[in-house]
Amino acid sequence: MHKITIAIDGFSSTGKSTVAKRLATALGYVYVDSGAMYRAVTFYAMKNGFIAENHFNKQQLINHLDDINIDFKFNESLGFAEVYLNGQNIEKDIRTLDVSQFVSQVATVSEVREQLVLQQQNFGKNKGVVMDGRDIGTVVFPEAELKLFMTASAEKRAQRRYDELIERGDEVSFEAVLKNVQSRDHIDSTREDSPLTMADDAIKVDNSNLNLDEQFEFIYNLAIDKIAECN
Repeated sequence: MHKITIAIDGFSSTGKSTVAKRLATALGYVYVDSGAMYRAVTFYAMKNGFIAENHFNKQQLINHLDDINIDFKFNESLGFAEVYLNGQNIEKDIRTLDVSQFVSQVATVSEVREQLVLQQQNFGKNKGVVMDGRDIGTVVFPEAELKLFMTASAEKRAQRRYDELIERGDEVSFEAVLKNVQSRDHIDSTREDSPLTMADDAIKVDNSNLNLDEQFEFIYNLAIDKIAECN
């Protein structure tokens, strides 16, 4: 059966990664979390002092891009691929609010985007891939057979992210999470290089009032229909 490329874009904390992982598993496709790649670069920049509160040395980060090796390794016990930076598992490290507050700034750097887009395109060269992010349907895979754009109200997204962080044991306030969501929305949508926009041929999915199962069923059916159409 002919395999397709599925691009899932959208705002932060819309559940893109959750549904993309589940969809890839159901279809037997490869899943790539492009956002995790930007988080990995951000984590590297933080650890090396390139970015902090009121400080971002873009040139230092650019100069060290060749020293950053990002990989995904499947964890059978978890059922999904974890992110590795230069051989170190950083899956938990990159999901913190600290990383979240800087990742959109790092993603504005054209040299970072250029390097990661090339890696992302390489992941999907054989089709049969589900990738989520901010510019997958517009920049990484503009020819993707199925493009989705995920959205929900900022308050709904902040509540989901807050619940996730609290369940992990992080000490955060809802107000801080909401502020982070709104800030990332603004930076992602207004940056000069590959801003967050919905592709003309993308299907908009507002999951403000959908639970995970309802959202998955809707998207899974879209994928099955598109695969059938392409065969």
